[in-house]
Amino acid sequence: MTDMVELTEKRTPRRLPSWLKVKAPGSAKYLELKQLLKEGALNTVCEEAHCPNIGECWTLGTATFMILGDTCTRACSYCAVNTGKPKEPDLFEPGRLAQTVERMKLEYAVITSVDRDDLKDGGASFFASCIRLINKRVPDCKVEVLIPDFNGDQDALKTVMNSNPSTLNHNIETVRRIFPKVRPKGDYDMSLKLLRNAKNIKPEIPTKSGMMVGLGETYSEITQTMNDLRDSDCDLLTVGQYLRPSQKHWPVVKWYTNSDFQKIKEEGLSLGFKHVAAGPLVRSSYHANEQHEAAV
Repeated sequence: MTDMVELTEKRTPRRLPSWLKVKAPGSAKYLELKQLLKEGALNTVCEEAHCPNIGECWTLGTATFMILGDTCTRACSYCAVNTGKPKEPDLFEPGRLAQTVERMKLEYAVITSVDRDDLKDGGASFFASCIRLINKRVPDCKVEVLIPDFNGDQDALKTVMNSNPSTLNHNIETVRRIFPKVRPKGDYDMSLKLLRNAKNIKPEIPTKSGMMVGLGETYSEITQTMNDLRDSDCDLLTVGQYLRPSQKHWPVVKWYTNSDFQKIKEEGLSLGFKHVAAGPLVRSSYHANEQHEAAV
């Protein structure tokens, strides 16, 4: 794979390559899970972020729950989630989530959230409540959390880590050069520090991060980002193709092929990641249980 330069939006490739096309979801298991989530009044990032794997994952009986509402306080230019002023947190949501995990008979649950910069702890206490209630109600279910940066609040991170998640995930999302353009309210080094601090607080808990490709990065920048994550003692990595949610969002600059992703995976493993999931449709929680097992 050779280095490449960022293209203008007018030159952005718009048509989806054949390897990115998936069947529309509609299996019996998918419909059953959709009903359970509706009854629990729960949001999923699968739906809100238009994840292409929703049919596959829901058919397998797994989902990534999104707590603290469906409205984010930030406006990242790659993300399909609504932005604006969120509603007050639903204090009964952690209990409903634990009940739904039990009804779904999950062995591995993933929990994420919108950014809640309006809350003092960024929502950390809600993550902790969800983990504890699931562990109490479904002791055999592992719980992975995909957390925001909490604006660098160390106490908020400790709140989550001390509730003992099975895996602590925080996405770097993209390379250093592009980061400020697509995540103006975030900070590349803050995200790296969060991962490093998480490992310092609970060394036994695997840490994980994810990034998108196709936003205009070079291969050397991808490699540098993987090096930065390893320097922060990150154990697990996911790498997937960025898909533009709408014409208002950051353009797709390049479609990566399966062979490109294989090269990225091999590079990541050579750097010391315990598991690397890399592919066109790979997302943060794709085969999360498999990654966790590789880490422990």
